[in-house]
Amino acid sequence: MSAALRPTIVLVQPEIPGNTGSIGRTCVALDMDLVLIRPLGFDISESAVKRAGLDYWKHVRLAEFDSFAEFLALRKVRNEQLFLFAKDAPRSFYDPEYPDDAVLVFGRETKGLAPELRDEFAERLVSLPMRSPHIRSLNLANAVTAAAYQALRRSLS
Repeated sequence: MSAALRPTIVLVQPEIPGNTGSIGRTCVALDMDLVLIRPLGFDISESAVKRAGLDYWKHVRLAEFDSFAEFLALRKVRNEQLFLFAKDAPRSFYDPEYPDDAVLVFGRETKGLAPELRDEFAERLVSLPMRSPHIRSLNLANAVTAAAYQALRRSLS
């Protein structure tokens, strides 16, 4: 896969180092970039991040930005690349056709995406369906993995 057409996972203000480490491992497995939007709820050098990423962490293509706006501007992200994940989004993540350079955006573990981002990109919101009314949300690392595989389904088959 061309570097220019590589998909990206974006974590906006992640809070749990183990989730970020696991997501980094998924990014290595699927040849995806990982972008972290500050502030982070942990020090990126924490052993918990590296432990979850195991010895794969050194292979993570990691970038950090001070804001989502800075990321969009510096990476020149097109609107059609963006897919922002929210548990109550009206559109399922199964519906879109993901471009090869899709940008999958996830919010904080405890609060999700900020209302301002949800409002600004309302037409780009998608959700992972959950069949049980007993579950409030999925673990972030699990949700990212499911979304990443769905976004790459055409190129992985």
